[in-house]
Amino acid sequence: MTKFDKSKLPSRYVTEGPAKAPHRSYMYAMGLSEEEIHQPLVGVATCWNEAAPCNIALSRQAQAVKMGVKAASGTPREFTTITVTDGIAMGHEGMRSSLASREAIADTVELTMRGHAYDALVGLAGCDKSLPGMMMAMVRLNTPSVFIYGGSILPGRAPQIDEIPEDFRTRDLTVQDMFEAVGRHQNGTMSDKALDVLERVACPSAGACGGQFTANTMACVSEAIGLALMNSSGMPAPYESRDQYGEASGRAVMTLLEKNIRARDVVTLKSLQNAARVVACTGGSTNAGLHLPAIAHEAGIDFFLEDVCDIFRDTPYFVDLKPGGAYVAKDLYDVGGIPVVMKELRKAGLIHEDCITASGRSIGEELDLIDREADGKVIYPIETPITKTGGVVGLKGNLAPEGAIVKVAGIAPENQVFTGPARVFESEEDAFEAVQNRGYSEGDVIVIRNEGPAGGPGMREMLSTTAALSGQGMGKKVALITDGRFSGATRGFCVGHVGPESAYGGPIALLNDGDMITIDAIKGVLSVDLSDDDLAQRKAAWPGPRETMYATGAIWKFAQLVGATYKGAVTHPGAEAERHIYMDI
Repeated sequence: MTKFDKSKLPSRYVTEGPAKAPHRSYMYAMGLSEEEIHQPLVGVATCWNEAAPCNIALSRQAQAVKMGVKAASGTPREFTTITVTDGIAMGHEGMRSSLASREAIADTVELTMRGHAYDALVGLAGCDKSLPGMMMAMVRLNTPSVFIYGGSILPGRAPQIDEIPEDFRTRDLTVQDMFEAVGRHQNGTMSDKALDVLERVACPSAGACGGQFTANTMACVSEAIGLALMNSSGMPAPYESRDQYGEASGRAVMTLLEKNIRARDVVTLKSLQNAARVVACTGGSTNAGLHLPAIAHEAGIDFFLEDVCDIFRDTPYFVDLKPGGAYVAKDLYDVGGIPVVMKELRKAGLIHEDCITASGRSIGEELDLIDREADGKVIYPIETPITKTGGVVGLKGNLAPEGAIVKVAGIAPENQVFTGPARVFESEEDAFEAVQNRGYSEGDVIVIRNEGPAGGPGMREMLSTTAALSGQGMGKKVALITDGRFSGATRGFCVGHVGPESAYGGPIALLNDGDMITIDAIKGVLSVDLSDDDLAQRKAAWPGPRETMYATGAIWKFAQLVGATYKGAVTHPGAEAERHIYMDI
């Protein structure tokens, strides 16, 4: 009844033979026909919810995916998982749920696929952690898989009224501008009315945050790594015409199933390197330094923060996107999207062309089909980049033996070296309060510790604090380092992922106010003016990790399981330790 040999597919355990009559009775109860029951069962996983605009269009798009699966002789089975949306979680205890949600998404997709013996997976996601979480599940299960992004939000525009500062009236708006508007409001340079008007217009539609923040960065990764169809990530969420990508993704996963092309055939060391190139040249989020190693871990590939940063170091930055640049995701789509970006990288020999993609074609074959060229405004020709090195830089030194990461897109080279006295805070709340009250000095290096994956717990993003600094006009006059992380929307000289984290007694735990810290993004160094003996003496006197109020529940569980930041802050042994592959059960 089907061109697929069910004797080799997981769904045989729930559809084939007399012993599976009870299982089939459930399927008849849901309206499936005999033919549909004996076709391959394809999980269509979405992170749909009503938490934020990034997720609200996913359910609609899933229906298009299901049409594509059906058209190609598959039986789609839609299911949902959670999302924690950083724009809502930011700046309070909710942000501790964010990184843990990535693990929960991967785990729940895995459990659903295993529990119901689905044969292939199409995953739809729209928010910062849901994108890597969904891709991690695909690689963990090693099913034929296609990823599809829900699409970006449309840019906002401010009305032309005098109360709103001119720079807000003359640019496209994103949620980043709202966080910075809060800083302006706090220092008295924006009125209550202006803030009220801006919050009503900054985010005008469904879709994920519009700059090259974490969601759009990971959407670009999905294409570059090969799990998504080319150009599928670019079209904004409100465009119902993007449903054609959903339908095509449904058809594509059936082709992959027929050819037995699995997620780990797609996600290889070479494809991870391609993805890191795209992050670098677009000035993408530092969070890619966390998520690419986590995806690699699911495939049993060692691809750590330092490996990501090595690629960043020798990749030109030539795509002018917010927050460091001028344009938003819709603008990138309008000029050809990631295929044109990768075509420019290919001109410089910076793309592995033999990597297979979700279409069944190689990256090189896909790029051969692209006839558009760099427009010179959003995408610069690679021969004349914005800067000669990537928008994100890795750092190491006696303050970060396991590494750290800083986004330099939009920061002039002369501002990429900073030395100043430490101003140490034990939490983000303490730092944010001090910033609000101007409890710091120009030239300080603000240190926020105890915010790592285990010690936070949860490795919160610091957008509220960094945006307040920018709103106060201090973005270039102070620097900030943390064992936590930053939003993809963060701008300014901000160093995150400092490892080992404070909870593990890393050097960041040993700093005192006034210690002289140097951040050198040109040389890739993060150091403190202390000798090895000084650090050893302080370590001997260190009282141990700060206690948190999380002694039970999901966040406690995450803190117990989570590993080192430079390895992706993952919570299980990964493919290196596995004894079976799901698709071969």
